Amino acid sequence: MPVTGPDFLSLQVRDLDASRVFYERYLGLVRSPAGPPHAVVFDTAPIAFALRDVVPGTDLDALAQPGIGVALWMLATDTQAIHDALAADGHRIVSAPIDGPFGRTFTFADPDGYHVTLHDRG
Repeated sequence: MPVTGPDFLSLQVRDLDASRVFYERYLGLVRSPAGPPHAVVFDTAPIAFALRDVVPGTDLDALAQPGIGVALWMLATDTQAIHDALAADGHRIVSAPIDGPFGRTFTFADPDGYHVTLHDRG
């Protein structure tokens, strides 16, 4: 049986509660009632997105940037407002907003340094 595509994405984070608050506050994500105690699963569609405690043996502090080489893009309804809130609170903007084939697009670094790109046209 062939693979039909991505079904679940998660990021290992240093501080699960702080990362949960960040993603809820700035991206407006809502926690799903489902999920194990070592993770926060958000109610996202069509692909589930989660944060989880660091897996034993993983040292995020030893990496210049966690997730390097992986492109994580999320669809948002108002990328400019999210950008403005992140910038106003001093969070690192990796690439400034531009208008392109995927609409208004920008990339930020989350509390663990993962680069996340938001765009507003699916």
